[in-house]
Amino acid sequence: GGEAAAPPAAEEQQEEDDFGYRLFPDRNKKPQSFLVRSLFTFHNRCQLMLRMTLDTNPYAQLLLEAMKQSGCTVFNDRHFSCENCDGCVSGGFDSATSQIVLCQNNIRHQSHMNRVVTHELIHAFDHCRAHVDWFNNVKHLACSEIRAANLSGDCTLMNEIARFKFGLKGHHQACVRDRAIRSILAVRKVSKEMAEKAVDEVFDTCFNDLEPFGRIPHSKTDAKRAYRDFQNRDRYNANL
Repeated sequence: GGEAAAPPAAEEQQEEDDFGYRLFPDRNKKPQSFLVRSLFTFHNRCQLMLRMTLDTNPYAQLLLEAMKQSGCTVFNDRHFSCENCDGCVSGGFDSATSQIVLCQNNIRHQSHMNRVVTHELIHAFDHCRAHVDWFNNVKHLACSEIRAANLSGDCTLMNEIARFKFGLKGHHQACVRDRAIRSILAVRKVSKEMAEKAVDEVFDTCFNDLEPFGRIPHSKTDAKRAYRDFQNRDRYNANL
């Protein structure tokens, strides 16, 4: 009886290799259940990392608090969605549903999740406190992208490396400008010139709008301090 079972196993092996399953060390013999399981794992991992960010990251905590103050309470299950995305996009803010999309197939590390959630929460905060015309006014989008790049820590890593090469301030601004332009080009069909023009026209105003942080948080320590200040500011306001 044992010999009869051999050929199907060999075929299975062949088919498996054709599908590239040998690239996955944790593979399962049945392709469907492997795919289902891997998607489920992506989704689970995304949910766990999101929970970790919301519970422990001072950037995210400050933004959540600030949104609540502005009358836009964020609910994890309603306002965050872990999904598979195309290309190398990490996340996005869907203004129509006020949902933050997290690209579960592209976010692989906790520190990356922290940055993406913070970046998108800044868009959500802007959406909440100002009537941002995301689709028809490229300057509105440019302003929020400048603020997101400036305040989310997107440029911090670069700063650490660049501190030796350039004046820190000049480099941070160049990084913010560059990231804002790239973000606009990723989400809108506009020319590079148009994106650059929009960013440059609103740069000074939006770069200096540090709400709700009150400072550029170059590190987690800065973010913690900003969060503490924000909480104290509320207590002070509540006593007035």
